Amino acid sequence: MDLQWKSIIMLYVRHFHRSTPCKTNHSSSQQQLNRMVNVSAGRVQRRCVGLSKVQPSAVRTSVQSIMDHAINVKPRQFVETVELQIGLKNYDPQRDKRFSGTVVLPNIPKPKMKLCILADAAHIDQAKAIALDFMSVDDLKKLNKNKKMIKKLAKKYDAFLASEALIKQIPRLLGPGLSKAGKFPTPVSHTDNLEDKIKEIKSTIKFQLKKVLCLGVAVGHVQMTEDMLVTNIMMSINFLVSLLKKNWQNVKSLFIKTSMGKPVRIY
Repeated sequence: MDLQWKSIIMLYVRHFHRSTPCKTNHSSSQQQLNRMVNVSAGRVQRRCVGLSKVQPSAVRTSVQSIMDHAINVKPRQFVETVELQIGLKNYDPQRDKRFSGTVVLPNIPKPKMKLCILADAAHIDQAKAIALDFMSVDDLKKLNKNKKMIKKLAKKYDAFLASEALIKQIPRLLGPGLSKAGKFPTPVSHTDNLEDKIKEIKSTIKFQLKKVLCLGVAVGHVQMTEDMLVTNIMMSINFLVSLLKKNWQNVKSLFIKTSMGKPVRIY
């Protein structure tokens, strides 16, 4: 048994052992603890090895390939996004529960996201100071629940924020339009740093299973460093796997690609 693994499991089992009433004496209790460590360590080691089906070194090689093509072989007149494409298996979207989850990546994948805050007076002043688009209550009232105008608003921006004081009024002012578009605003309080909140939203990606067994999410762009991309991709994959019913058994394929490039398989 690897000493590092045994140490990790020992800590876990000691915690479990302390929280479980036991009537045995210290000697027999220690023997029982050692048996638990030896049995559990093997199980956990096998399980954790199973979770590491994509290695950072393999991802790095693929990142180098797509970056070289995007920057040196066929550069574009815009900054290409890097997308993670996922194919699933052993999943029935009609019968199985459709998962949905968000994760905040350490590096902003889409820095040019267009944001708008539905703001009270205080947040309007803050928005002006950082050149953030905003709409006041009066602006929202002018839309008059017009479905076409609200749909147009939803298309104009990638995401919305809203002052906490206004968040409960949004369904009354705009109806279900933003919710249907998957863009219901993120609440912001006056104690929040607005720029930090914007950074958090731009760093957040969402995995959501719909009717088909494939997903695609932006995990970076070609102006990122190699390390930044690898970090984002690995975190995205690990988070996705944690959402799946049978973890890696539900993963059929993983590709990465730039906006205009060919997909490169990483799993």
